[in-house]
Amino acid sequence: MSASNKPGWDTLFEPKVPGFPKVPLGDLEAVRGAITPMTTAVMLEPIQGEAGVIPADDDYLVALRALTRERGVLLILDEIQTGVGRTGRLYGFEHAGVRPDILTLGKALGGGVPLAALVASGEASCFEAGDQGGTFNGSPLMTAVGCAVLDTVRQPEFLASVRATSAHLVERLGALSASLGHGAVRGRGLLLALALRHGDANAVVEAAFERGLLINAPRPDTLRFMPALTVTRDDVDEMLKLLEPCLP
Repeated sequence: MSASNKPGWDTLFEPKVPGFPKVPLGDLEAVRGAITPMTTAVMLEPIQGEAGVIPADDDYLVALRALTRERGVLLILDEIQTGVGRTGRLYGFEHAGVRPDILTLGKALGGGVPLAALVASGEASCFEAGDQGGTFNGSPLMTAVGCAVLDTVRQPEFLASVRATSAHLVERLGALSASLGHGAVRGRGLLLALALRHGDANAVVEAAFERGLLINAPRPDTLRFMPALTVTRDDVDEMLKLLEPCLP
């Protein structure tokens, strides 16, 4: 919440943690200018989820990794939404060929059960085994679920299926959008968004719900699509049949 700049979140769960200056995504010079001797790390999502599924360019991530190394600060990637197969690779950063110093994971990691992780390189980690504990930390049951999820998602055929289904969804959703005068489909894998050029995205969400379809509107002009990674082409086609009459 403290790191986010989403309108409406600024008053939630006070007090916020200070020290999160914001710069525009993709503006390397703005990042360079924001780094001071007091800067510890640069943090971002490979694809901004709550901002409306806005991908960071691969070249930008490569340049950002080089800049953080040059300036001696950590690179933290929030992959709560993009991690564990969502983009068609195990982690979103793999598309750019970079490695962060710290990585946050959740959502898909638990396959539906409450599980999250903070992964750090040896140089960035300040913990020894057993240092960090708590009531809900290190549950053997949740850890077993997470291991099972990773064993499944890491299979090449599983990730290939995510990419193939994504291509089908992008093609079909793009064609529907063009026929109704809406904008482009953006994102990666099965984290996608449709830009609406007219109408209200929240109204579309409500209309879709009435037809038994759950979609999400992170912005008034954006629909977000995050189906289960096991979604099939037939599921995609059925979804589009339900969605079409909801679009203005």
